[in-house]
Amino acid sequence: MTDLTVVILTKNEEKNLRKCVESFCGVAKRFVIVDSFSTDGTEALCKELNAELQKIGSALDFYQNKWVSYADQLNWGLQNTGIDTEWSMRMDADEEIMENLATEIDEKLPNVREPVNGIILRRRVYFMGRWIKHGGRYPELLLRIFRTGKASCEMKIMDEHMILSEGTTVEFKHDLIDNNQKDLEWWTAKHNWYSNREVLDHQMTLENAMDESLEQDGTSSGQAKMKRVVKNSGYYRLPKFFRAHLYFIYRYYIKLGFLDGPEGKIFHFLQAYWYRFLVDAKIFECEKNGTKMKPQGDLKA
Repeated sequence: MTDLTVVILTKNEEKNLRKCVESFCGVAKRFVIVDSFSTDGTEALCKELNAELQKIGSALDFYQNKWVSYADQLNWGLQNTGIDTEWSMRMDADEEIMENLATEIDEKLPNVREPVNGIILRRRVYFMGRWIKHGGRYPELLLRIFRTGKASCEMKIMDEHMILSEGTTVEFKHDLIDNNQKDLEWWTAKHNWYSNREVLDHQMTLENAMDESLEQDGTSSGQAKMKRVVKNSGYYRLPKFFRAHLYFIYRYYIKLGFLDGPEGKIFHFLQAYWYRFLVDAKIFECEKNGTKMKPQGDLKA
């Protein structure tokens, strides 16, 4: 068993959490759940999972903390739950690791020596049960495993990444999976919530009120840095609404998103066009009314 604590944020995740935890195949020493007061069976499931994990020498500890933002919640979990393992890992409840990644973590992580303090993983996204291989969506490179105390989540409202305070990173070969089990109604509600956060993040970036440390300092994945530069210095310089059209054309045709079948057609249209158009519509509304997007609470769906 690897000296690793996996930190997972939850809000009504009883449909997803079990497969996330079980995907580790007994590799992780401890799981920390930071819950923002779920109203479904998440807490009861955590008690059940803890009892099962204790039989194999692992454990799952359940905490609750009021949601302010993803970064606040994750950093609270990293700093206030008594993590004493050598390594920590950030996971979302709707993610799981593939069996070959569990094996890779178990075999390689104990042998990683400083100055390497972070592990970059490859993520694949599933939508309606289908792996979205095209449209520039795979692989998504993310810093997810790090020496305890050597990384924190950057304080951004949207697209927040882990940043190392010191050291370097290496990349593991195998994949983690984003495979949410909830329906399309939940997905669209979540992205409507995301759009409010995106607008506020954009407004604060324009006001130079956000720390763009990912671009300038710290160590994350090079892919994450490049995506942010392209979005802030390229995409947002294009005309509103027109840029959503261009982005969809780029994703669906140039990056071959159409090869992902009917599920991919739905995903790329909603995620690359509908969502980006909705963000622009809300930016337009704020500019027209001379208002600013209000800070967002947790997802209510």
